[in-house]
Amino acid sequence: MTSAAIYGCSGQVLTEAERAFFAEARPWGFILFRRNIDSPDQVRALTAALRDSIGDPDAPVLVDQEGGRVQRLGPPHWPKYPPGDAYLKATHDPGVARELARLGGRLMAEDLREVGITVDCAPVLDVPVPGAHDIIGDRAWAGDPGLVALLARAAAEGLLAGGVLPVIKHMPGHGRAFADSHHELPVVHAGLEALEAWDFVPFRALSDMPMAMTAHVVFHAIDPKRPATTSKKAIRLMREGLGFGGLIMTDDLSMKALAGSLSSRAAAALKAGCDVVLHCSGDLGEMAEVAEGTGKLKGKSRRRAEAALARIVRQPEPLDRLADGRRLSRTVTALATGLKGPDVGEAQA
Repeated sequence: MTSAAIYGCSGQVLTEAERAFFAEARPWGFILFRRNIDSPDQVRALTAALRDSIGDPDAPVLVDQEGGRVQRLGPPHWPKYPPGDAYLKATHDPGVARELARLGGRLMAEDLREVGITVDCAPVLDVPVPGAHDIIGDRAWAGDPGLVALLARAAAEGLLAGGVLPVIKHMPGHGRAFADSHHELPVVHAGLEALEAWDFVPFRALSDMPMAMTAHVVFHAIDPKRPATTSKKAIRLMREGLGFGGLIMTDDLSMKALAGSLSSRAAAALKAGCDVVLHCSGDLGEMAEVAEGTGKLKGKSRRRAEAALARIVRQPEPLDRLADGRRLSRTVTALATGLKGPDVGEAQA
């Protein structure tokens, strides 16, 4: 039976030890990082091998492909996409930026789907406040909650139209964090009224999306003792307060914002109400520890997982990759960022 976990792997080829572990642990899905990526043919072979290891041809394979600083597939085989904030900076017109954000999502989906990746851990819905840690920074679509909701929805719809599931993150918001949760636990002291008016706005607006990722952040107004990932109160807020009915996955369990053993972190996240846990390093010993604290994917969580995968379209929306890619490159990449690399339309996946 499938376990409520998503795991990484160590390199560009699946090892026999990894294959044996996955066959026994039977995770729901997998995630790739730059260490796993070389060429299109290699990535296609790896995603096929991961699915074969658990005997599930439809198992989701995830990646973080936002554009800008967070992009696992890049030149020379894939184009360099702009960060979230470049779209509005390039045009200063929310309507045009929305159209381009959707196009960017659609083009990314084409890149990912062609190598067997079916889930993109994007878009970011966090809205930074002045002085916040730059771990979000230019990854944010704008400095206004309404504009973030507008542009993030466009990007998510572009991904969906291309046959790739979006994962909205980092619920219920990382924009007020004054620390990087990769290295320490951020604590947010803002009151619930301020959170409602700012941080929660994009997440509530995109509550119909299939998947969401939690924030390893303590919100004093929600639960002063536990980060959202392991807080029943925070997960309840996501479900009831924000209206999110899709699958909730954790951010990486190995991040230093969380305390305790990996097995205890996994168990705490699932007990709090997360549907699946995420572990990214590809370290076999760590994955075995996570597996000790991870139960089977069942009940409501299993139904949410099935509902999410059912939203992957089998016939993606038509795309003129060359023309549409050049348009995005000219209007966003060239004007706003000056990023170098092949045109979006010219890189071959």
